[in-house]
Amino acid sequence: MAKTLYVGNLPWSTNDATLADAFRPHGSVISSRIITDKETGRSRGFGFVEVEDDDADKMIEAMNGSQIAGRQIVVNEAKPRQG
Repeated sequence: MAKTLYVGNLPWSTNDATLADAFRPHGSVISSRIITDKETGRSRGFGFVEVEDDDADKMIEAMNGSQIAGRQIVVNEAKPRQG
């Protein structure tokens, strides 16, 4: 199984690959995606990383409060979408 982690307060320059690379040293990354504005195509400053169940807690602990390109990021388990 896999868990999805929410990653907030990302620098605008972060892309899917950079996000995955930041998490890879802490466990197995299945996929990553940056959420973009539909009209402008610019990053909205957050994204999601899909990771192996066994690595999720370890990754949250290692990455929450860490920095990517000088910005302190927020990492927690993603909540399911509401209706």
